[in-house]
Amino acid sequence: MSFSPCPDPVLGDPASVAAIETVIVPRAVDLGEMTVRRALPTVERQMVGPFIFFDQMGPAEFLTDQGIDVRPHPHINLATVTYLLEGEILHRDSLGTQMTIRPGDVNWMRAGKGIVHSERTGDERKKKGQTLFGLQTWVALPEAVEESDPAFIHHAEAELPLVRDGGLTMRLVAGSIHGVTSPLKTASETLYADIALAAGARFEVEATQEERALYLLTGALAVDGARCEQGTLLILRTGAAITVTAQADSRFMLFGGAPMEGPRYIWWNFVSSRRERIEAAKAEWAAGRFDTVPGDEAEFIPLPTSGGRPRRAVGGRAFETD
Repeated sequence: MSFSPCPDPVLGDPASVAAIETVIVPRAVDLGEMTVRRALPTVERQMVGPFIFFDQMGPAEFLTDQGIDVRPHPHINLATVTYLLEGEILHRDSLGTQMTIRPGDVNWMRAGKGIVHSERTGDERKKKGQTLFGLQTWVALPEAVEESDPAFIHHAEAELPLVRDGGLTMRLVAGSIHGVTSPLKTASETLYADIALAAGARFEVEATQEERALYLLTGALAVDGARCEQGTLLILRTGAAITVTAQADSRFMLFGGAPMEGPRYIWWNFVSSRRERIEAAKAEWAAGRFDTVPGDEAEFIPLPTSGGRPRRAVGGRAFETD
């Protein structure tokens, strides 16, 4: 994983100095079946608004009889958000949900006081093979609803607002932007948008959200004059509208929102405002006290035997606590 300060400014252009706070190049992790690029959390930046975890999955080519098999595992005090660009994933959880997610859909799973889920390639899809390309993010929940009942929300592609304007195509997954609002109900102010720009097209990132970031999936962008390449996370500076110009056909995710009211701890699949809650969840999973996943009870991911102490996010930075 590497970090750099703002790209070189454009002479005589003050905006190019102010637009980008940090550029993060995600570290790539080879999982065997596919490569995952983790943009959040990092040492330099752990959260953007409520987003505390941001993974790019693939793109990966699966031949026939191949696929992903993420065994049942637990979450607490967060919501997972799965959004695909290509391929499909079969989601099952301890509420009894069984849902196939396809490109343009959104799966929003609120863990609350505790949920277990699995993510696999369905049998029919395995027979055909597929390209899998997508994003999985986690958002922290406000303290008042961390221990709420778990829930699963699915919005199909056709339910999410789609904006086409010249060289711009935008699907709004969560929040509001440029007068458009997603039907997805979130626990705090959240923005999540899938934006494609044809070469030469522009998009203005409004200053309505306190924290904003841009993850470039494909292509190349100029962000108020500073050129940025594919596969980078840009943390945008607060307080000003920022113009994004496509220097080639490009696609990026815009995300952020209001920061949490206090720091969050993160360890394995657990996120909470209280370190002791994570310790309790570890003990509960090790003792088998979480609910099982109907139809997927035979396997599970055991609690890691190491991994250190929960990390704490303060002011966007992560560090080990005493």
